[in-house]
Amino acid sequence: MPDKAIYAVGLDAGSRTTRVVICILERGRLRFLGAGSAPSEGWVKSRIANQVAVSASIRTAVSEAQASAGVNVESAVVGMGGQTVIGNNGRGALELGYKREIQSDDVDRVMKRAWKARLDEDRMILQLYPQDFVVDGIAGHRNPDRMLADCLAVRVHLATVSIQEHNALIGAVNLASILVEESVFEPQAACYAAVRPEDRREGIAVLDIGAESTGMVVYYGDSLQLACTIQKPNGSQICGDSFTRDLAQAMRLCFEDAEMVKIEYGSASPDACAGNLHVELPTPEEREPREGSLRNLNIVLESRAEELFAMVRKELEQIQMDGALAGGVFVCGGGAQLTDVLDVADQELRCQARFGLPSGIRDWPEDFKTPEWTTAAGLAMYSAKIKEKNEQRRERAGWLGKILRPVR
Repeated sequence: MPDKAIYAVGLDAGSRTTRVVICILERGRLRFLGAGSAPSEGWVKSRIANQVAVSASIRTAVSEAQASAGVNVESAVVGMGGQTVIGNNGRGALELGYKREIQSDDVDRVMKRAWKARLDEDRMILQLYPQDFVVDGIAGHRNPDRMLADCLAVRVHLATVSIQEHNALIGAVNLASILVEESVFEPQAACYAAVRPEDRREGIAVLDIGAESTGMVVYYGDSLQLACTIQKPNGSQICGDSFTRDLAQAMRLCFEDAEMVKIEYGSASPDACAGNLHVELPTPEEREPREGSLRNLNIVLESRAEELFAMVRKELEQIQMDGALAGGVFVCGGGAQLTDVLDVADQELRCQARFGLPSGIRDWPEDFKTPEWTTAAGLAMYSAKIKEKNEQRRERAGWLGKILRPVR
């Protein structure tokens, strides 16, 4: 009998658009089969306000992806983001009793102790990222296996999330008849798709600018230094919609018209605009047509972009990574589509900025080589990783059963 096909599915349930990617795992390599998207409903300020509406959007996107791929799927890796995701450092320690070789079981035990961090009410650990191991007080070890020690500790970075928000998203996915294999911090998934491990060696950041929230992960080598949501001290978000709201106020437009103007004419660099250039602004039918200065329009967008990247720089300063991103910053998400936004990132962060684009999936369509599809691609890659490991465990168990089965 031929082996059963292994499908890897990534579900990016954004607050503006829901995206689904379906791939197939073939001999350890991932190949694109299909994708689908749908306008998102039921979200308010990056939080779920109507679970049924969110589920309906997921169901629509999944149906489109299944039709595109020509297959039906039952489960997916789901992205988690929004203002309730917070990053914190943690630690686990283990006394070995006497000096001896560190075993893999010891590493598992100290990681479990780090996982059992004391959290505030309504908080859960979304993901745990080991930074380094401390062996007899000496830090900086990536793999302590077989080292001699009597004390082992691990330093980790924890991405935590609201239990209520996490359960609301998982419930919405389940309502759409999809099982959740795992939930992953969205910028981490984008990093998985856009950044090769060797590119992280000298320090990189991945910034995922969504419609209602902006998340970031920072790596130095194999060690994740920071996972966070970018927000002001008062908790308000700087995201794609922030640019649109600024335009709406400055140009006296409704939100929908301001979004259209931003997409069609917007740029984060007003210096390239002549002062006498004007664009026609949308107006109600009963009003006379009016124009707005293209330079003034872009000054508004530049100001918000500068604020966003200044806040990113503050986050980098807190972990002593300001000016240390030799690998640059990768910008993805729907908010990355603003023209010249990378120029502002270059100036504010003092490093090379580029778009974070999906890579590593065979037959990936040219139309989807855009920053807004990066997270969904990374989630599908996570799904493949999980299923490949599960398949390897099943194969090992199967061979072990054959070896141990008595001969008749």
